[in-house]
Amino acid sequence: MSSQRTIRPKPKKRASSKAPARKNPSTTRRAKRKTEPRRASHDHAHMVEALLAPAVRPQPLIGVGNVAASSRWYTRLLGAERLDADSHGNTYDRILSNDRLILQLHAWDEEDHPNLAGARSALGHGLLLWFELDDFDAAVKRARAMKATVIEEPHVNPGPQHREMWLRDPDGYVVVITSPDGEAA
Repeated sequence: MSSQRTIRPKPKKRASSKAPARKNPSTTRRAKRKTEPRRASHDHAHMVEALLAPAVRPQPLIGVGNVAASSRWYTRLLGAERLDADSHGNTYDRILSNDRLILQLHAWDEEDHPNLAGARSALGHGLLLWFELDDFDAAVKRARAMKATVIEEPHVNPGPQHREMWLRDPDGYVVVITSPDGEAA
């Protein structure tokens, strides 16, 4: 038995008085670009990865004449705390804020560190220890209560739109405390 196929011609489209059908605007590429939420340049997965990845954390170390006195000065000014958990005695200390290291203090001419020798050298020339604080007003009150040497009274820095106060620490370093950027806008 042979099988025969019947080929039917396609039906002709009927002429219509209607205008040609338009594409649904919500399905066009341009419409999709406009209605779909824009993806941030850093999506959620990237942000999580960035938080978990190692990052650079500044840990400045300065040479000081009296570690204990400098440690008290910085912890009081910054509302921070001392680590004080090492065996260095009065030669080294760490200052922490919210469990993060923000400053290291080391006695001059101790432990044969080549860059911490010569306390009479050009101390801190070109160095500013800059600390941004959430509660700038409280830090200013602490600085005044400590009778810290003031280089510049609190003022607004127009560039970053924050308030800042310039001080000198007991060893002669310039210390700048600031409010967060944009706070004074």
